[in-house]
Amino acid sequence: MAGQPCALTRSRVCGPSHPARGTAPAPAGGFGLGSLRAGPLLAYPDRAPSGVAGPAMTRPRRRADRAGGLLPIRLFLADVDGTLVTQDKVLTDRAVDAVRELGQAGIAFAVTSGRPPRGMSMLVEPLQITLPLAAFNGGILVGPDMTVIEQQVIPEVLVPQIMALLTAASLDVWLYRGAEWYVRDRKAPHVDREAWTVKFEPTVVERFDGLTDNVAKMVGVSDDHDAVSSASTMVRDRFGDHVSAAPSQPYYLDVTHPDANKGAVARVLAARLGIASGQIATIGDMPNDVLMFAHSGLSIAMGNADTQVQRAARRVTTSNEDEGFANAVERFVLPRRP
Repeated sequence: MAGQPCALTRSRVCGPSHPARGTAPAPAGGFGLGSLRAGPLLAYPDRAPSGVAGPAMTRPRRRADRAGGLLPIRLFLADVDGTLVTQDKVLTDRAVDAVRELGQAGIAFAVTSGRPPRGMSMLVEPLQITLPLAAFNGGILVGPDMTVIEQQVIPEVLVPQIMALLTAASLDVWLYRGAEWYVRDRKAPHVDREAWTVKFEPTVVERFDGLTDNVAKMVGVSDDHDAVSSASTMVRDRFGDHVSAAPSQPYYLDVTHPDANKGAVARVLAARLGIASGQIATIGDMPNDVLMFAHSGLSIAMGNADTQVQRAARRVTTSNEDEGFANAVERFVLPRRP
């Protein structure tokens, strides 16, 4: 597929981004986020405190099956920013090679991210992704061709209330609705960076009037990380089970439908593949990744993740600037060579 060079690969050309198009019902067999909710979080006290080699950098035991054997990993589910790509959004050759080795070992590969679908499309070709991509933390599931499979939206009545809370907390607000990204100030913090990351421009509007229906994700943005953390708590306290709220970056607070979370994504993919949760390996770096850790037999935190995320994971790899994704595949996920 022809395309323009971008920052996502060091030696590859990324294909053009395509807007999500059409809608489709969930295929037979229950593939869809539906009413799946994230379960309790898991914590493992024996994790390594950082990405340096140590007890947690040895090959972990897998969850046992009923016969007492160890379940083989059948799916590796990865976060994107801070995990699969570097800080400069580069998909390294080693990461691409690692995904290819997963396929050769019979291990499926899938990605989930807070990005919009168009912001994930450039991963499909170099990684040869065949499973659905979970954008907006699972708010929209799309096929590799960007056809919408299922969408979970924030209840319309709550959108103005959430917007008011975020604004009162001194956070800038973005809306993602369908294939579009809406902002009120093109020069606001992180808009340039986000446009560069997802490879498309936002639509600038004076007000969000008339845009409160079919909102898949709202983002509160601030370089005051304490304000982002505090707003996350306020959203959860006020709206409870009606939304999911968690930082996807220290400066981004993602608010989505309650069923749009990475734990639900792991459960959906397990159902689609007909595998147990213990046969899933997950990897991520942020608090919103911890939900999928709880629905996998092997959870891996990046070396660049904060301490609480590392404590929630079974293992810790190196940072995304030190081939943490590829190292995790090689050390923890691929079957042990004889």
